[in-house]
Amino acid sequence: MRDLYRRLGIAKDASPAALEAALKRCDHQSLKADAAAVLGTTSRRMQYDELHALLNDLGSLRVGLGLTHAPHWQGDVASDFTQPPPTVSRQQQLIQKLEAVLTQRQRRWRLRLGLLGVVALLIAAFLLGRLTA
Repeated sequence: MRDLYRRLGIAKDASPAALEAALKRCDHQSLKADAAAVLGTTSRRMQYDELHALLNDLGSLRVGLGLTHAPHWQGDVASDFTQPPPTVSRQQQLIQKLEAVLTQRQRRWRLRLGLLGVVALLIAAFLLGRLTA
């Protein structure tokens, strides 16, 4: 499915006048006919906008999972809703996750060691108190 807004070069919330101007500038007859039929009617445009939002969400999800189109699909109309890849590589994301887990574990160990130290001091104080009494 084509992203009609992207292909016409207009915003999703473009006014009817902006849509008409974009349709006049469009040289591709099939695209022009599809856009006029879908975006020219208010009810169809609302349905298309819902589908457009869903496809954008799916594209974002695919990118987040690291999925891409096969090479023979790239650059075709199927890529209209594919989001650009994240600026952070998957390796960098993994490193960040591992660092977060390591930091969390180090905090836990520091807390445990701190609690053990307090317990040891209490036991020592108790034993010293019994020895002197």
